[in-house]
Amino acid sequence: MEFDIAVLGGDGIGPEVTEQSVKVLKSLENLFGHRFNVEEGDVGGASIDKHGTPVKAEVLDMASSADAVLFGAVGGPKWDDPSASMRPEDAILQLRAHLGVFANIRPVKVYPWLADSSVIKASVIKDVDLVMVRELTGGLYYGLPKERIETPQGISAVDTMRYSDVEINRILRVGFELAMSRQKKLASVDKANVLECSRLWRQLATQMSEDYPEVQLEHVLVDSCAMQLIQQPTRFDVIVAGNTFGDILTDEASVLASSMGMLPSASLSDVPVAGRRIPGFYEPIHGTAPDIAGKGVANPIGSILCMAMMLRYSLSLTEEAACVERAVDQVLQSGHRTADVAGGGAAISTAEMGDHVIAALGPAE
Repeated sequence: MEFDIAVLGGDGIGPEVTEQSVKVLKSLENLFGHRFNVEEGDVGGASIDKHGTPVKAEVLDMASSADAVLFGAVGGPKWDDPSASMRPEDAILQLRAHLGVFANIRPVKVYPWLADSSVIKASVIKDVDLVMVRELTGGLYYGLPKERIETPQGISAVDTMRYSDVEINRILRVGFELAMSRQKKLASVDKANVLECSRLWRQLATQMSEDYPEVQLEHVLVDSCAMQLIQQPTRFDVIVAGNTFGDILTDEASVLASSMGMLPSASLSDVPVAGRRIPGFYEPIHGTAPDIAGKGVANPIGSILCMAMMLRYSLSLTEEAACVERAVDQVLQSGHRTADVAGGGAAISTAEMGDHVIAALGPAE
């Protein structure tokens, strides 16, 4: 089979980690007889410098015509001027809106052989295996008005959190469906004691739960969820949250897995169903890490696992996805570590980690 993949490396360590994902992806061609046509494009600060815009219309079109998009990261100190008319992060917002990917799925798995690399006690994070579902194209990041206002009395800024019932219901549906495929437990995160959007969210979640009587629905205030994620993470299986809350909680959850470099994400336009191809946008949850960019020490595992999610959700290649996941598991079990999870011990380079994953690829025994 033949597939078209758009690769948008972006800034900082983004191109370094996506390079390893593509390297692993191309290694699957001989193993499984597929062909992956890769087309690269500029996004973020790199695109601002070269083209005067965070993302060109041609790149948006390339992304929408591809079977899937593999993304790196955007941003950095060079483009951090608060008064700038455009920012690298605008590329992500435009791509998400252009592709209509409203559901961000972020699995958080603690590998037993990395438990000692976390700052949290191994006994607390033992057996953590949860999925966070974040609404991606609404809420505070997209709501209008969004502006800065200067008056003789001073400067004020306005951001608007806005959600419709349609936007909330479709992300809740993803959460409930994923819960049905797992342990039938769903934690719906809100701030219903303060925010009107959250009160609507909680009302709609309660109503939808009638369609899923097998799913145990729990309403959790976001501040309580943030605390419980660290104190008792195994109590969660699937968590669904709005854009801002989901963004913060998933970054917090990376502490459980030892490093942000370990965690992938898939942004989809529909409920993931086994065997159905859904165009998607795949990015590791880490940022551009400008302090280590260009040094060849970044952890590519998050990006490689993004590629595995791409195989499963957008290309319907479940065996191939499992092959990559097994390889990552085997490499970590063998003791290979990049610096972020080495705990001060011996560390390998970004490229070496990619090579080890390729060497471990193979069918299930």
